Amino acid sequence: MRVLLGQLSEQRWDDHRLYHHSRINQSLHLISALSFIFSYAMLFINPVIASLVAWSVSMTTRQAGHFFFEPRGYDYVNNMTDAHKEEIKVGYNIQRKIVLMAVWAAIPVIAYFSPTSLMWAVPAENHHDLVGLTAMWWLYLGLGGMLFRMLQLWIQDNYVSALAWGLKIMTDPFHDVKLYYKAPFHLMKGQLIDPMQHVHSK
Repeated sequence: MRVLLGQLSEQRWDDHRLYHHSRINQSLHLISALSFIFSYAMLFINPVIASLVAWSVSMTTRQAGHFFFEPRGYDYVNNMTDAHKEEIKVGYNIQRKIVLMAVWAAIPVIAYFSPTSLMWAVPAENHHDLVGLTAMWWLYLGLGGMLFRMLQLWIQDNYVSALAWGLKIMTDPFHDVKLYYKAPFHLMKGQLIDPMQHVHSK
């Protein structure tokens, strides 16, 4: 357990210091985190709404922060090139995220043009409901994407790294609120980039 928690702490620290320099990205992660927490609660009440919020709000804001606002040049805070950071990233790097988001975007298209190909895996009440069909498959995509990457990490590294990353993904919304709740205030003051003084001091 101590090793697992150590890995979790290290993965969280690396994720923050390497990939969350932009105050806009941090603010979008705050929105994403709060939306995910809402989705967690709704998962037990209405999985369709939970999935729609998780993917349409939480994931889009989160990934928009990384794709459009996070600096991609040389990282002087950590003395690393962007290419090196992408190579060592434990979770989904930009390439993997593009594939994941492409599948996400393809699901409603398939649900519209070929709903019968997706009906086998969803409850009967969602068979002729485009939104419900899409939402349920988005839910499966989220779970499948996490399990697939955990399996890759298990093979590539070890089961502790895989379990730590899975635990990190599930608890990220709560941790992101703790980390980034002040980001909008810094942004309103005109600070676009976090000076990361706490990283320099490590």
